Amino acid sequence: MRLNFFLLGSALVAALGGLLFGFDTAVISGTTEWLKSEFALTDFMLGFTVAAALIGTVIGSIVVGKPADSVGRRGILFVLAIFYLFSAIGCAFAWNWGTFMAFRFLGGLAVGGASVVSPMYIAEISPAAYRGRLVAFTQFNVVLGILLAYLSNYVIGTLHLGGNECRWMFGVMAAPAIIFFALLFFTPQSPRWLIAKGLAEEARIVLQKCGTDQADVDGEIREIQASLDIQHHTAREPFFCAGYRKPILLAVAIAAFNQLSGINALIYYTAHIFRMAGYGSTDALLQSVIIGFTNLVFTVAAMTVIDRFGRRNLMLIGSIGYILSLSAVAYCFYAETSGKMVLASLVIFIASHAFGQGTVIWVFISEIFPNRVRARGQALGSFTHWSMAAAISWTFPMISAASGWMAFAFYAACMVGQLVWVLTAMPETKGVSLEKIQRQLGIS
Repeated sequence: MRLNFFLLGSALVAALGGLLFGFDTAVISGTTEWLKSEFALTDFMLGFTVAAALIGTVIGSIVVGKPADSVGRRGILFVLAIFYLFSAIGCAFAWNWGTFMAFRFLGGLAVGGASVVSPMYIAEISPAAYRGRLVAFTQFNVVLGILLAYLSNYVIGTLHLGGNECRWMFGVMAAPAIIFFALLFFTPQSPRWLIAKGLAEEARIVLQKCGTDQADVDGEIREIQASLDIQHHTAREPFFCAGYRKPILLAVAIAAFNQLSGINALIYYTAHIFRMAGYGSTDALLQSVIIGFTNLVFTVAAMTVIDRFGRRNLMLIGSIGYILSLSAVAYCFYAETSGKMVLASLVIFIASHAFGQGTVIWVFISEIFPNRVRARGQALGSFTHWSMAAAISWTFPMISAASGWMAFAFYAACMVGQLVWVLTAMPETKGVSLEKIQRQLGIS
């Protein structure tokens, strides 16, 4: 079957939640020095301030599962768009540290929710042949959002706006939030959510528009109904049980390894890391743009091959790249070599992330849970991811102040662990329907 424009458009709109996710995540990287001076923060308090959004993200990823099951994936995306909008405006006009923290926390709730709902929604509307690429649109938009944040920070930094400069950096996110909200009116509900609610006829219309894994729409509906198995399973059944052990362990592992690479230390503190390597403030913002552009290019490359090469092969390539590049960064800081060596090593690191973990994580987690618990499974993966991100982002300023090379050496060692996990435990899910993946994992 051919990819149709209705499916593509719906996936792209849902993936805009990822763009705001990326922008919100990265925009703070250009403001860390301003935050320290504006609110008189120590290194410890700076780490906590950066982690405030991540605390919101952790909570958002936990609480969004049940609402996504009750009111639908699309309804929750509307709420998240509003959260993004108020967070952007609130951070821009924050009058003290407390209000800034409150609005960053609100943005974190939106990021956590989007990391659960956007990939889950796209996975549920997509036929297996295109699922990897379409779910990866979320990661593409995350990366695009990161690049746009770096670019806007750099452009605003060159305008010399004085004390309001960093407030503009936060405020510009209001525009894409409004666009995201408006475009959601043109997307359908998830057909799998509709069937779970007993709305098979409405689901039929969506499946006819989006396409199915088999030519028979009625056969697709019956297979989805069988996977839900409402007679033997209910929405209230325990999630943490032996029947779901395998996907739970897979989701926790891939999410934890994602952050143990140190990726969010780089995303949140890009300019800070380059200043550590000897670059001036404006040059450090420019190097951030190079990192963001590399991230985008290699994410696009991964998207084009993920449904052909498979999730596992991308993870293998990315793991090896992680180990080599992180070891090189650790050596650069240990030996106090030139900033150009640090830049080259970090470019390889971000390329490895984009081609491997960055593209695979949200695709893989959205695939491995049964329809009846997918929202809770996606929430668990996101919760693990963001909890680890908070820990990494909070501790990095203190560790790097004491010894920059030790942080990167630790991340490299963790990626050796990821390589072993991919080789021994990670299954391949390319080209398999969500319902068949459920059976392959031994879930009744």
